[in-house]
Amino acid sequence: MTTFDSPAGESPWVLQFCHGYDGPFLDCARQYAALFVGTSYKVCTVYLTGKPSVEVEQGSASDEVIFLDYSSRDVRGLKLKAIRDIRRICAARVFRFCIAHRFKPIYVALLGSDLPVIGVHHAFGDYKRRTRQLFANFFRKRLVLLGVSNAVRDDMRGCLPSWPLERIETLYNRIDIAAVQAEQVSRETAREHLGLPQDAWVVGNVGRLHPDKDQTTLIKGFAQALPQLPAGSLLVIMGSGRLEAWLRSLTAELGVKDSVRFLGQVANGRKYFRAFDLFALSSDHEPFGMVLLEAMAAGVPLVGTDCGGGREVLQGIGRLFPLGNAKALAVELIAEAAATRELPAKRQCMQDRLAERFSDQAVRAEFWSSPLFVVLR
Repeated sequence: MTTFDSPAGESPWVLQFCHGYDGPFLDCARQYAALFVGTSYKVCTVYLTGKPSVEVEQGSASDEVIFLDYSSRDVRGLKLKAIRDIRRICAARVFRFCIAHRFKPIYVALLGSDLPVIGVHHAFGDYKRRTRQLFANFFRKRLVLLGVSNAVRDDMRGCLPSWPLERIETLYNRIDIAAVQAEQVSRETAREHLGLPQDAWVVGNVGRLHPDKDQTTLIKGFAQALPQLPAGSLLVIMGSGRLEAWLRSLTAELGVKDSVRFLGQVANGRKYFRAFDLFALSSDHEPFGMVLLEAMAAGVPLVGTDCGGGREVLQGIGRLFPLGNAKALAVELIAEAAATRELPAKRQCMQDRLAERFSDQAVRAEFWSSPLFVVLR
């Protein structure tokens, strides 16, 4: 960690401004810092919220990390103090541009600096509010927008119809494939850790127990498929949330209580993805779905809803079913359970897709070859 008065270096700097580092957002910071590996740029990553942490500092893969340590309450309203802090940070370095994740950091970066800003959006609906549309239009000369999927990109284009299409583009999320795979333990070890039988056919799901994740459809589809799945098959759900009691009651109502395991929050859950024979994502319009990449890295076949950003990850390598259609999901579960001979070919296709589209190397090449970023060269 360094302070605002660090001496300016000779290399040009990139300011990366993140709302926080909870959940997937620490890896988002790492992903964007990785874009500048092998270039003359240095990266300073600033976290608007979150306590200082050595682990986060190391995980950010940046040359400098600053924690502003605001609470959620502190960043409501006009955020004047945060704007002053960004001005001080910018005065200490020769920054060429800023990469800001989510709307609040974009807002602060634009008001607190004169830098060109690349605004990265990880969710739908960020520009549905009229006030945000007006703000983006006011700063459009030095703001370009990235969505983590074409679905998010198109949502922003629909909200900002006067913007040239080339100023709102896509840059996919990605993973450090080798690092993720090195972290993932064997099938046997994963099942032992999770308390799962070694010989069961297991469908895995990871996510908050929330309506957006639609585990209701997942449980219903599994219940319909169960009579035609291998004996002893299980549905395993990692995650917690307000729907847990209701989902548990649903399993009892459908007569599959003993075949569905709720594991709660599992620390570093992706480490154990090889415990699954199939990974199922039932989400309602997932913006992207990082868990899909992590499951691919583990060599686990995929099934997901035919909507949102998840569709873009799964097309051509996984099975898709219509959103909320439990019967269609059941058909895909049965088909996958019977397709064991195809597993080696599927695993190879997944590894190829990761390398070609969702790796640090592939996205770095796309970033620097895109006409959108010619101003940065």
